[in-house]
Amino acid sequence: MSGAFRIPGAGRFSQAKTARFSFDGQSYAGIEGDTLASALLANGVHLVGRSFKYHRPRGILSAGAEEPNALVEIKRDAARKTPNVRATVQELYDGLDAQSQNRWPSLSFDVGAVNDIASPLFSAGFYYKTFMWPKAAWKSLYEPKIRAAAGLGVSPDQPDSDHYSSRYAHCDVLVLGGGAAGIAAALAAAETGVRVILADEQAEFGGSLRFETGAKIDGQGGFAWAQAAIARLSAMDNVRVLSRTTAFGYYAQNFVGLVERVSDHLSAPGHDLARERLWQVRAKRVVLASGAIERHMVFADNDRPGIMLAGAARTYLNHYGVAVGKNVGVYTANDSAYAAAIDLKKAGINVAAIVDLRDNPTGPVIDEARALGVEVNFGRAVIRAGGKLRVSSMTVQPKNGGGERTIPVDAILMSAGWTPSVHLFSQSRGKVAFNDETKRFVPGTYAQDCVSVGACNGTDGLSATVDEAYAAGAKAAKDAGAKTAKGTKPKVDASESWSRGMLGAAPGAGPDTTVKAFVDFQNDVTAKDIRQAVQEG
Repeated sequence: MSGAFRIPGAGRFSQAKTARFSFDGQSYAGIEGDTLASALLANGVHLVGRSFKYHRPRGILSAGAEEPNALVEIKRDAARKTPNVRATVQELYDGLDAQSQNRWPSLSFDVGAVNDIASPLFSAGFYYKTFMWPKAAWKSLYEPKIRAAAGLGVSPDQPDSDHYSSRYAHCDVLVLGGGAAGIAAALAAAETGVRVILADEQAEFGGSLRFETGAKIDGQGGFAWAQAAIARLSAMDNVRVLSRTTAFGYYAQNFVGLVERVSDHLSAPGHDLARERLWQVRAKRVVLASGAIERHMVFADNDRPGIMLAGAARTYLNHYGVAVGKNVGVYTANDSAYAAAIDLKKAGINVAAIVDLRDNPTGPVIDEARALGVEVNFGRAVIRAGGKLRVSSMTVQPKNGGGERTIPVDAILMSAGWTPSVHLFSQSRGKVAFNDETKRFVPGTYAQDCVSVGACNGTDGLSATVDEAYAAGAKAAKDAGAKTAKGTKPKVDASESWSRGMLGAAPGAGPDTTVKAFVDFQNDVTAKDIRQAVQEG
């Protein structure tokens, strides 16, 4: 058995393929196909690190590269140690050795947590106010101490024994992102005969189709359609498909830097195999299909281990077959979190309650949650989480004030909607625009020959996403020199509801409180810090 929280029959990987690994010297079992994060969660491990400034206990927040908390050191031997690896993207292999960071003497008891008690001394911008005098102390005292305290992991102290490779490539259409939008765009372009490169940072293509259970395309489940489409693209002579490949730089004249993780997922990579490969790609046209990132809710102690994004919990359940808890609470201002509650309930996991900040939302997912016997509370907010090394409860209050109620839980799933991932668009020198209706930034003015499609363009709904992406892929191919298109656009038979959520802090993070309600987990920035920074200009 690969963990007490592994659900038999759930997920997409065979439990017969066991992989042993260790975390902080403790041995565990996972299965091939796991990430380190999913394997830890399958074994009931939520505490994975300590925060940067306050050394607060931190757990797994997400299921992708946006993870701010679960940063670990991966060690293969004395010379091959890599700090600050995100557990959510590190694929599990037999013999993997991971260590937590930024704690002493242990993860569960860290003396650095005294910083949390002394946090009033570390208010926003305190560095610039405190270390000004005496001037001579900066070089001899302040700077050395600050540099020693900064950072999380420890840099390797021996020469790197791995080797790396690089390649130059040219293509007509470069598609960045392998979800439904990226695959549809790549299909449309590839079917015209132009040279296409499709890259995605995950090991499996599909994007949000990895966790969506209600999506159907061309008569197949969404994820099954994605795998069939990728197999079809891989068989084309004019297409190069790159998984485990991250686009890290978008430069002038459609020059894009990609890094491919070649052997980090292998138990015993051969010495002749490169660890990573740098791709330097020049494309005539670029299609950006980088998706969206789920927003978290801001409330007191929202960083406790066991509190995570609702979409991440769905990924761990539907893709990896792992339940993130046994008594789960949901806090949302968005319909997509209801789907997480429904999936967990159907898998036999108790959903203690759904707390919805909105007043009177309606829709099929809300009706389905109620039909399954899940308690739904409208117009209420979670004002704080209980527990320390693991969340133990959520305290709920009407958002306009009133009596409090504490609900015991061992996990809280949260969703405040989805923010378009405009990072690469911005790096291309494009200018974002604020959509006042949906309260989010979307691509605005383009500086290069590229187009954004799908969720990263602010497009909601699978059908609209596939239509937009397929048209964009065909147009990109035509602009790159293709003459005719001969393909058939994928047909979306069913999709899920993705209504917009909200931005901002919940009442529990209001101006009259001194609680720690985190906006930025990675840098320990709270709502109070932001208010103070604005006040001080």
